[in-house]
Amino acid sequence: ESRVNQMRKDTEADVTAFGESLRELDLEVGAEDLSTEARDDWKRALDCYDRAKDLMAADPGTGNITLVTEALEEGRHAVACVKAREAGEPVPEMRPPCFFDPAHGPSTTDVMWSPEGGVARKVPACAADAARIQQGRSPWIRTVAMEGHQVPYWEAGNDYAPWVRGYYHRYE
Repeated sequence: ESRVNQMRKDTEADVTAFGESLRELDLEVGAEDLSTEARDDWKRALDCYDRAKDLMAADPGTGNITLVTEALEEGRHAVACVKAREAGEPVPEMRPPCFFDPAHGPSTTDVMWSPEGGVARKVPACAADAARIQQGRSPWIRTVAMEGHQVPYWEAGNDYAPWVRGYYHRYE
């Protein structure tokens, strides 16, 4: 299977997972009971989901992947805003997605981390991965298929550049 097809499959899986998170959120909070601001965030999340699906459908290749992951990144922030408003907490700032897996959603903090055999550096992490690292455990790292085995997505290099760019370009 070509790497292009694999990146497309991984992106489609991200779109599906985001759609599932929207269904879960709807069950948790019920859109009709939301404040005006939370309802606006909810609408933004749904719009991002629709945009991501439409972009995937419009291009059978990978030309729209950057735009798709950009829409997912924006949508996940909108979901975080809905949850914060419903909990009576401040709306989270726009932060880069979790470095370990952008599908974890917006990062909540930066942590010092080093890949196996690598140099420690500060990376954005979701609350769950930050807690795992603080406890001395490994974060949940997104892997992709490469040459018959799974590797962290950042080891896929240029093959996954469009996918990564959509998630992170606004934070470079």
